Amino acid sequence: MLKTHYEIEIPDHDSRTLSQDKEYCIVKDIEKNETRRIGLHEYGKIYAIPGLYEYLFYDKLQCKSPEKVCELLTKEVGESTTNIEDLTVLDLGAGNGMVGERLRECGVKNIYGVDIEKEAKKAIDRDRPDVYEDYFVTDLMNTPDNVRRDLEEKSFDCLTTVAALGFGDIPPNVFAEGFNLISVSGWIAFNIKETFLSDNDSTGFSCLIHRMIDNGILVVHSQERYKHRLSITGEPLYYIAIIGEKIANIPESWLEPKVQKHNTKCKKNLNPRAHNTAAVCFSNRLTSTYPQEIP
Repeated sequence: MLKTHYEIEIPDHDSRTLSQDKEYCIVKDIEKNETRRIGLHEYGKIYAIPGLYEYLFYDKLQCKSPEKVCELLTKEVGESTTNIEDLTVLDLGAGNGMVGERLRECGVKNIYGVDIEKEAKKAIDRDRPDVYEDYFVTDLMNTPDNVRRDLEEKSFDCLTTVAALGFGDIPPNVFAEGFNLISVSGWIAFNIKETFLSDNDSTGFSCLIHRMIDNGILVVHSQERYKHRLSITGEPLYYIAIIGEKIANIPESWLEPKVQKHNTKCKKNLNPRAHNTAAVCFSNRLTSTYPQEIP
């Protein structure tokens, strides 16, 4: 719960011209008589104030992503031969533990968090100390050898990454590193802003994810377009939740800068003999069959 000596203001004078990653709020500390502007993607500053993340994203902006992704994962696992209690989950971009907490509620017992933000670990220790078996503050692209060995020894069979891909948070190569830590036939559960899966995407995710599907590295079991949260102006922000199965590691050669730049460049490098029915269906559903508005 947000402490009562804080007042939070969401601006309305210029908010309609702000992109999602530029949204901000004004935080006033009444006791100290201090006012600060904090960006909604400045997670370290947000985590440092107890309850601010929950107040902003869940109470005010109605974020539904941890609930949605975990709900879909639980459904798919329940229809398989896997017992959800037996999963060993790597929660990539774990933040202050909202997803880990939801996974616990769904019955998962072994959850490990990874995040590059030091304040996230402090928030975990302060607010949700019993959610994770262990929590690693590290950059998967530059992980110390002892931490890398520790992660590899966990034999993860499920990856969750929720509200963390793109916007300078988790780039494609870090997602790939997390993906490659998961055992073959493991579960993959993540969400991503729908425009990051379009042909006009410049983040590299559309290229990477479609290529994974085209080449049989990821088999998608379910996907759903849904309202991730509201923008600070009250407009719905739509994401795609995806639950799938890992079939193989992502090759390191795919992660060269020239591969990540644009989806059309990436498609030229696709294996022409790969079965691409799933990828075509996936792409078409993203761009064609989803309604523009969800009640």
